[in-house]
Amino acid sequence: MEIKLTPIATVKNSRKQPVDDYWEAIISEIELAENIPIEAFNSISGFSHLEIIYYFDKVKSDYIVYKGHPRENPNYPLVGIFGQRKKNRPNRIGLCTVELLEHNGRTLVVRNLDAIDGTPVLDIKPVFKEFQPFGRIRQPDWVKDLMKNYWK
Repeated sequence: MEIKLTPIATVKNSRKQPVDDYWEAIISEIELAENIPIEAFNSISGFSHLEIIYYFDKVKSDYIVYKGHPRENPNYPLVGIFGQRKKNRPNRIGLCTVELLEHNGRTLVVRNLDAIDGTPVLDIKPVFKEFQPFGRIRQPDWVKDLMKNYWK
């Protein structure tokens, strides 16, 4: 089965290359595609956070992996692609929860989006508290080290 998706928006920001760390200072604009009516953003300002689903369009198909060391660092364990958040995923889909700073017409201004300039956005969903995890979140110890500079 083949699934075809059409971007609904595009990311605009100062980050031109995929770099793994220091995303905190990056403020992004998400600009709605011309074929999407502006009404699609009605009531979005009532939410503090959004989930952005985007497409890693710069990842070439021959760079897709199914296992590896996170960030190619042999100090981290060898894990499957679904045990990490690497961009070289089979369907090249990214997901990030962002803070909504502003809504101006066809543009959303957000913080904490780890997508580079020009990235196609596939969907936007508001964060509902009721969809957040219940209970304690568990993760391997290596993740804390991997993420230490990500949002700085």
